[in-house]
Formats: sequence, structure tokens, C-alpha cells
Amino acid sequence: MYEHLLVPVDGSELSNKAIEHSIGLAKMLGASITGFTAEPPLPVLVVEQAAVAYDVATFQDHEKRCEAHARELLLAFAEKAKAAGVSFDGQFVITDNIQQSIVDVAAKQGCDLIVMASHGRHGLDALIHGSLTKSVLAHSQVPLLVLH
Repeated sequence: MYEHLLVPVDGSELSNKAIEHSIGLAKMLGASITGFTAEPPLPVLVVEQAAVAYDVATFQDHEKRCEAHARELLLAFAEKAKAAGVSFDGQFVITDNIQQSIVDVAAKQGCDLIVMASHGRHGLDALIHGSLTKSVLAHSQVPLLVLH
């Protein structure tokens, strides 16, 4: 049925839930997993109504921190998948459009199911905090399995 799962992770309890469920599902289906994490770029620095450029070292330090965090998350995921006998590949990107990155990686990697955990926010809370899961659902042609 499903042969290649995309599982976005961020190190939260909810993403750990997605990791555990996706590994069990992949093992049951004989599917492979692509773990994916995205980190935000440095925010625009505005001083007195003018955007100020960061120096090169600041950008490089930010990239190194992002890569180290991504490596840590994806390595832990890979180890769990390997222990369960599930094929695993990790992907990482720095972006300010995480939901579109998830959709793009799913298409690029040929994933046929996205597995995500959601807070299940409703009402004002959903309006204020938004929902990454809802945005992925709205933009993806790939089926989405949502865990609560």
C-alpha cells in the first residue's frame, strides 16, 4: 500500500510520537522512511526602519547550529529505524516556509504518505498559532496521516 513515508520531525514530544508510529507502520508495510527536519533562517534584523545585513560569521554560525541540531535529530531517528530493520534516509533544509518544504521533499523523494503529529488546535488557539499540519494538508497531493 504505502512504500515510502515522509516524517517531518523537530525534536518535540509530538514528533517523537510520529517517529515511533512511522517506524511501526513502515515495518508492518515493508516501507522505507525519509526523516525530514527544517530550521528557520536568521530573522531579518531591522534597526530604525532599515534592514541590516548580518556579517558572514553570523550566518555561518547559524548554519552550523542548524546542521548540528538536524544531524542530532535525524541520527536518533535513523538509529531507531535501523534497530527496527526499516530503511531510512534523512533530509534537512533551512527555510522560512516549512510547510512548502515538507510538500516539496515528499514529491522529490517519491514519498507516498506523510506522517505528522498535530496538537489538534482549534478555535482561537489555531488562529493565533496556525497549524503546520493543516497547511501541509492543504498544499500536498500526498496523503497525510495525522497523529494526535
